[in-house]
Amino acid sequence: MKQYFMRQSNHAVFAGLLLTCSFLLDSTTTKAQEHSIEVTIDGLSGDTIFLAHYYGNKMYYADTAVADVAGFVRFDGRVKEECGKYAIVMPGPKFFEFLAVEEDIVMRTSAQDPTGDVVILQSNENALYYDYMEFLSVRRAQAAPHEAVLSDSTASQAAINAARKVLGSFGDEVGAEQRRILEEHGTMLFAKYLNMVLEPTMPEFPSNIVNIQDLQYRWYRNHYWDRVDFTDPRLVRDGSFHQILDRFWTRVLPQIPDSLAAEAHRLIERTAGNDEMFKYITHYITFASESSQVMCMDKVFVDMVDSYYNTGKATWLKPDQLKKIQERADELRDSMCGNQIPNIVLPDLDQTKWESLHALDAKYTVVIIWESTCGHCKKELPKFLELYERWHEKGLEIYAIGNDFDPEPWQDYVRKKEYTDWINVSDNPLINAQDSAMVLIQSRITTLKSLNFRTTFDVFATPKVFLLDRDKTILAKQISAEQLEDILNRLEAME
Repeated sequence: MKQYFMRQSNHAVFAGLLLTCSFLLDSTTTKAQEHSIEVTIDGLSGDTIFLAHYYGNKMYYADTAVADVAGFVRFDGRVKEECGKYAIVMPGPKFFEFLAVEEDIVMRTSAQDPTGDVVILQSNENALYYDYMEFLSVRRAQAAPHEAVLSDSTASQAAINAARKVLGSFGDEVGAEQRRILEEHGTMLFAKYLNMVLEPTMPEFPSNIVNIQDLQYRWYRNHYWDRVDFTDPRLVRDGSFHQILDRFWTRVLPQIPDSLAAEAHRLIERTAGNDEMFKYITHYITFASESSQVMCMDKVFVDMVDSYYNTGKATWLKPDQLKKIQERADELRDSMCGNQIPNIVLPDLDQTKWESLHALDAKYTVVIIWESTCGHCKKELPKFLELYERWHEKGLEIYAIGNDFDPEPWQDYVRKKEYTDWINVSDNPLINAQDSAMVLIQSRITTLKSLNFRTTFDVFATPKVFLLDRDKTILAKQISAEQLEDILNRLEAME
C-alpha cells in the first residue's frame, strides 16, 4: 500500500507537550461558540481531561475539564480559525485524535484503548475520518501475511510474485478510496488533510525530450502546492502541513539563499487573507533560515525580518519577542554575503601601524578572525598558510584579526609559528578604553565597527572566515581552507 493518511502523533509527542508555543509564537486564544465537543470515556470518573491541538508538527494544550462520575466531559467548540486536528488526552497519558470543526461533536471511547474503541455518535467530519482509518486498518491486517512473504529469505520466487500482486491490488484499493473521498467530500477538512499527504500526479512526458529530469523537476516544483487550499486557516493545525512545507524548503528548492528568499516571498504571497497560514509559513522560514547550517542563509533571515517583522506584519509577537528578532537581524547585517564588508582598521602585529582592510589592493581577500588559544584555529591556520603560499601571486591576501583580548599571547604565537607573511591585526585593552577609543574614532584613525569587530562580525566562535572580492564584497563565509581553495578555483574558471 503506497499512500496512507499519515498520522503525526505518538506517545513521544505528548512527552514534550508544551503549555505555550515556541519562542516566536503565542498560544492561540480559545473562543467559545455555539458548537460543543462531548466525549464519554468508559473507565474514568472525576479525572482531569485535556483538550490539545496540533500546530504544525507540535501539539499544545488548549483546554481542560473534569470528567463526571460517568466519564463524561464537555468542551466548547472551536471557531473556524482554531479548527483542525485535536486530541483528547487522559491520564496515562493516553489520547485519541479527532477533527474539531464547526459542528457538534459527540464521541465515546474507553480509557483502556482510547483510539481503538472510538465510536463517533455525532459528527460527519469525524465519521469520515474514522471510517477511513478503519478501512486502512483492515487493509493493513490483510497485507501483513503477504508482506511477511517478501521478508522471508526462503520464499520462492512464485510466492514473492504472488505477494507483490496482492499488495499491489491493496495499494490500488487504497488509491481508489482516497480518490473517492476527494471527489465526494473534497470540501471537508479531512479530505483536505488527506490531499496534503498525496503527491501531485505528474503527467507523462515524451521520452525523447532532452533533459527530461529537469522538466519533471520544474513541473513538480511548480505544482507542489496544488494539494493545499491556501484559503483555509485550519490546514496549519496538522503535522502534514509542516511536513510538506519542510520538505519543500529543505529538499525541493535549491539551497541558494537568493533563490530561497525569492521563493519565500512567492509562497507567502499565496497566503493573502489567511492570517494563520501567513503566520505559520513566515515563522517557519524565519526560524529555518536563522538556524540553518547552509552558508549565507542568514541573508534570507534578515530579508524576512525586513519584509515582515520590521513592517508591522508579525502581529502575533509580543514586543520583547519582536525586539529580539530585530536585534538579531541587525547583528548579522555587516557579515551577510553579498554586502560590502565594513572597513576594519586595527593596529598591526607590533601594535604601531594601523592597517585598513579596504586599503588592500587584492583580487581576493580572506578575513580570518582567530585566537591563540583556539584548538580548531591551530589546526586550520597551517592550511591557510599553505593556501596563501599557492595563491598569493594570483591575487590573494589574508587579513588575519587576532581575537585575543591580551595582545601578547597572540603576538608570541604568530611569531613562533611564522604567520608573518600576511597582514596580522588586533586590538588591545588600551585602545579599547573609553577615552582612547573616543579619541581614535574622532581622529578618524579607526572606526567604532573596527574596535567592536567581535560584534560587527557576530563572533561567537573562532575561526571565522570571510572571502571577499576586489571590492570587499562578501562572497562566502564560514569556510575551511579546503573549501576556500575549491571556491577560488571555481571563481577563476568562470573568468
